[in-house]
Amino acid sequence: VQLQASGGGLVQAGGSLRVSCVASGLTFSNYAMAWFRQASGKEREFVAAISWAGANIDYTDSVKGRFTISRDNARNEVYLEMNSLKPEDTAVYYCTADRDYFILKSGRFSPQYRGQGTQVTVSS
Repeated sequence: VQLQASGGGLVQAGGSLRVSCVASGLTFSNYAMAWFRQASGKEREFVAAISWAGANIDYTDSVKGRFTISRDNARNEVYLEMNSLKPEDTAVYYCTADRDYFILKSGRFSPQYRGQGTQVTVSS
């Protein structure tokens, strides 16, 4: 199983960025997906999760109203659209997958699968 994240980069505060993750080696539509992030010197943090069909979506409070998670099961991709970015959003963003949505939603970083991260840097 591979989860390949991309789309990170450098953006100014207030700007927007979309990170993507393409999954292979699993039946994508059977898995809930989530994004976590880890800033330098800090613990890994839950950002957003989406159930296999998109019926359930959750966000951490700090990104509600600014970030949108979505998925395209035909493309085996999950996305995180990030708007109104703040310097405190700077982190490595990780894509994760688990059959159990509630494991991802719990915020405990114990997914069945995790990908390499993509760096998002927001300058002030």
